[in-house]
Amino acid sequence: MAESEDTLSKYRAPALEKGLDVLELLAARGEPMGMVQIAGALNRSVSELFRMVQVLQHRGYITDTPSGDGLVLTDKLFSLGMAQAPTKTVLEIALPVMRRLSDTIGQSCHLAVASAAQMVVVARVEAPGNQGFSVRVGYHRAIVEATSGLVLYAFQPEPVREEWRARLEPTVSPAAWAAFEARARKARADQHVLAPSDVTRLVVDLSAPILGPDGVAAALTSPYVETPTAISVPDTIAAIKAAADEISIELGGSSQ
Repeated sequence: MAESEDTLSKYRAPALEKGLDVLELLAARGEPMGMVQIAGALNRSVSELFRMVQVLQHRGYITDTPSGDGLVLTDKLFSLGMAQAPTKTVLEIALPVMRRLSDTIGQSCHLAVASAAQMVVVARVEAPGNQGFSVRVGYHRAIVEATSGLVLYAFQPEPVREEWRARLEPTVSPAAWAAFEARARKARADQHVLAPSDVTRLVVDLSAPILGPDGVAAALTSPYVETPTAISVPDTIAAIKAAADEISIELGGSSQ
């Protein structure tokens, strides 16, 4: 039986809720926002949020941009999340494998996990030599807009996908969601994703899932750049899938 409003109200903490609203809003927008914008988006007054924002700034969770055009999240929440034992275990297992993978394919690679409606890069290994393209740790983007996000969604068990679908589908247009679902079906059929980079020309994203006991734990992605020493795309995909399988098995998941 659902809890009544009276029961739920006993557990509310209005000040904490306002602070969480600010953090979630800045994470969702991914761009600087001024106090007036924040207040308007949350349907609250500036005076109601002013002290809360000051506390969040003082504690290091948000900060002004160097240009002074608004407030943004710092990396503090990301650092707190990284301190969790499960994440550390994934990184401890994945990083040695990622280093070997990078040496094999001659490209950089990175590891991305899901955070609410976004994917976040939690680790990267640079390409060997003097050439290559890489994505910085902490980079985040909407799941429905990123190759790693597609992998994180596409390879989840169906019950998990249903939960994600309920959260993610309302954030985009019907046409965009239909295209995303079509790409997810293709990814499952291919057992990997090959897609032009959404942010950089002449880069092709190659990605495969890392499977934990309960579903996709992370996406292992390489931004492939054509260089004189690069191995072929099919060989690179095979190496990425093999690396993802190795990490998956050590995590207690299964290989594809």
